[in-house]
Amino acid sequence: MASPPRKPGAPPPDERTRRDESTLLKEREKVDRPRRFKALLHNDDFTPMEFVVLVLEQIFHRSKAEATRIMLTVHNDGVGTAGVYSKEVAETKVADAVRLARSMGYPLLATTEPE
Repeated sequence: MASPPRKPGAPPPDERTRRDESTLLKEREKVDRPRRFKALLHNDDFTPMEFVVLVLEQIFHRSKAEATRIMLTVHNDGVGTAGVYSKEVAETKVADAVRLARSMGYPLLATTEPE
């Protein structure tokens, strides 16, 4: 039995098969999600609780209830998570919180750490 005629410019059948196989064998490149970072507030004996709630509301955009819960966690456990963000956002929010605290004369400590 004769093979069907080829169209002009079409690759020979064995080359077409090789191309198809290479396409089938290609794997998708795995892309990892960016690492997330926690913005942490640390307890101290000088920063008023009301100020910590204010920071959580204004900088971390927490509701009054959430801010109060986080502030109590900071007060009772020594540290609390204000939020989880990309690295740049977490560092910016922490820097803003510390800058606001210093401008008011409070020694509030805020840090970031990988989630």
